[in-house]
Amino acid sequence: MDNGASSYRRFRENGDESGLIEIIREYRDGLIFYLNTFVGNIHIAEELAEDTFVLLGTKKPRDKGKGSFKTWLYTIGRNLTLNYLKKHSKKTEISLDDCPELISDEESLEEAYIKEERKITVHRALKKLKPEYRQVLWLVYFEDMKISQTAAVMKKSVHNTETLVYRARKTLKSQLEMEGFVYEEL
Repeated sequence: MDNGASSYRRFRENGDESGLIEIIREYRDGLIFYLNTFVGNIHIAEELAEDTFVLLGTKKPRDKGKGSFKTWLYTIGRNLTLNYLKKHSKKTEISLDDCPELISDEESLEEAYIKEERKITVHRALKKLKPEYRQVLWLVYFEDMKISQTAAVMKKSVHNTETLVYRARKTLKSQLEMEGFVYEEL
C-alpha cells in the first residue's frame, strides 16, 4: 500500500470496499491515539476515528494530493475532533482518573500498542504536556511524520513546527527527569 492513496483511490473510483478496509486496518490505531491527545478519553477518540472513516466511506472526499495520504487523513480526523471539542466545550466531562474502569481499558489498549515499558513511561509523561506539545511529539515520533507533514496537519509553518518540537522535547525531558527516568536511554 503506497501510504493509503491507492487503496482510497480504488475505493473512491471503483467502489472496491477492500480499499477502505485496508485503510482502516492500517491507520485506525495510530489515528485513535493521535485524536486521544486532543480529547484525553480513549473511547471518545475511538468514536472520532470511526467518524473519520465513516466520512471517507460516505462522502468520499477528494484527496487533493498536496501531501501524503496519512497527512490528509489525520487532518480530517483533527478537524472532526476540533468540531467535537467546540460542540462539547461547555459540557462537564468526568476525568479518567475518576473512573478506574476506563483507565484500565485505556491502559490495556496502550499496552497492546506500545509493548515496551520504556515507551509506556514516555507515553504517560507525554500526557502531562500541553496538548500542542503532545500532538507534535505524537505525530513526529510515534507516527513517523516528517516536520512538513506535521506542520500541514497542525496548520502551522515548518519553522513554527520545528520550534514546537524543540520546546516539546525539552519539556518532555524535564518531565521524565522529574519522574526519575533516564532520558539518555531513549
